[in-house]
Amino acid sequence: MATKRLFAGVAAMLAVMPLAACGGAGDDGPSITVYNAQHEELLTELAPAFTKKTGIEVKLRNGADFELANQLVQEGKASPADVFLTENSPAMSLVESKGLLSRLDTSTLDLVPAQYEAASGEWMGFTARSTVLVYNKDKVTESDLPDSLLDLADPAWKGKVSFSPTGADFQAIVSAVLELKGEQATKAWLAGLKSNGTVYQGNNVVLKEVNAGTIDTGVIYHYYWYRDQEEAGENSDNSALHFFGDQDPGAFVSVSGAGVLKAGKNQANAQKFVAFLAGAEGQQALADSYALEYPLNPDVDLGRDVKPLTELEPPVVDLSSLNGPTVISLLEDAGFL
Repeated sequence: MATKRLFAGVAAMLAVMPLAACGGAGDDGPSITVYNAQHEELLTELAPAFTKKTGIEVKLRNGADFELANQLVQEGKASPADVFLTENSPAMSLVESKGLLSRLDTSTLDLVPAQYEAASGEWMGFTARSTVLVYNKDKVTESDLPDSLLDLADPAWKGKVSFSPTGADFQAIVSAVLELKGEQATKAWLAGLKSNGTVYQGNNVVLKEVNAGTIDTGVIYHYYWYRDQEEAGENSDNSALHFFGDQDPGAFVSVSGAGVLKAGKNQANAQKFVAFLAGAEGQQALADSYALEYPLNPDVDLGRDVKPLTELEPPVVDLSSLNGPTVISLLEDAGFL
């Protein structure tokens, strides 16, 4: 299965690479430029499917969430981007706050539940991932697991928790804590994690070290564990996932956002691309991909033995209010960045 996916990913990448390399007024046929902060491998699967369906070429410019968000803010009306895709939503909120996005078509917004789109209608989620606590089954029993993500700041968890604070994933989780609990509580929580926790560079490293028993638990997103299980289980067989419930900050579901740039020169085609990502065909392609992230269109089920999105109990969060810049400042003050 892993080998088939590798060849499929390579083939898809070859299909997109010429699109990413070309550009300018001399292009033959319609095209759009997408600033992509979602996983590059996923878009090299989805973009060719959209081109095959519509004849519209996709030129990908790949980068990190806030790298591309800040670039869009700096470029303003001069940006060549037609569409912005994020890995997590705080970067999209930044671009939205600068008035750089167009309203999405109502028919597109109707494709996903309202809780996964901005109240302004200027961007929407097209895929999601759940916050989880991965734990080593030999070192932690189910009865020992915390009721809340915030409990990990308690002295009882000293030396027993790990995370990757430099990544957009953890920063999005902190943004949810900030929105739900306020700045002072978030500062106290981060101070507790600083005292208790071990920092690793990347969620895959967190998973690997928890599985090896180097550390008892780790804060990650669900798909890291499920991907490893599908591949071989080498870095996950000794561990299990704890899903927080009852709308705890630890049950936060982070969405990857899609928005159309107001200054884009290809508005109609950009709208078509976002509609494709949220529509049944694009969402099924997502569900069939390596990603193991949740499709948000209720007509498409991820399956594949992943805990269903409908069984999660995430907190209600205004996605547009997730404050990325403040989170960066809090992480810097806490000594994580």
